[in-house]
Amino acid sequence: MLRPVKEKIILGIDPGTTIMGYGVIRVVGTKAEMIAMGVIDLRKYENHYLKLRHIHERVLGIIESYLPDELAIEAPFYGKNVQSMLKLGRAQGVAMAVALSRDIPITEYAPLKIKMAITGRGTASKEQVADMLQRMLHIDEKDMPHFMDATDALGAAYCHYLQMGRPEVSTGYHGWKDFINKNKSRVSGI
Repeated sequence: MLRPVKEKIILGIDPGTTIMGYGVIRVVGTKAEMIAMGVIDLRKYENHYLKLRHIHERVLGIIESYLPDELAIEAPFYGKNVQSMLKLGRAQGVAMAVALSRDIPITEYAPLKIKMAITGRGTASKEQVADMLQRMLHIDEKDMPHFMDATDALGAAYCHYLQMGRPEVSTGYHGWKDFINKNKSRVSGI
């Protein structure tokens, strides 16, 4: 059972190095509504570091526009290409660092967890996730995005909303020290 909240804004991010999705929902009581979704298009940047700078600028702009209380971010899935994973991890890290710089707690969700929360099936396609979100959040067909990265990000935010009433879910990170304390095995030199 979801615990009612006065009002909470949740920003969802689907990290990417070509297209990064974002979705913003507002929770009032036990009801959620979409207030924005879109993508950060990185295709015109050839240099990876310029992409990272653009991610920083755009995520900061989104945070300043919608003032989210929490960030739900999709965890990268592990692939075979180490260089691609490294670049994706950097993109995710930049988005997380922007949120942490604004004291926004972060919760990371595996793609399987998000799909399971939205559709009831961890093997659901991106199209099935988008369709369920459209129905649950009453999104008009004309407002559905061209890139599924936006609905994937909205899915992360909605998954977080669904987890809000369940105390076993981590509340996320509340700054760099908290991140380090919760991830000592992943941080070198500690």
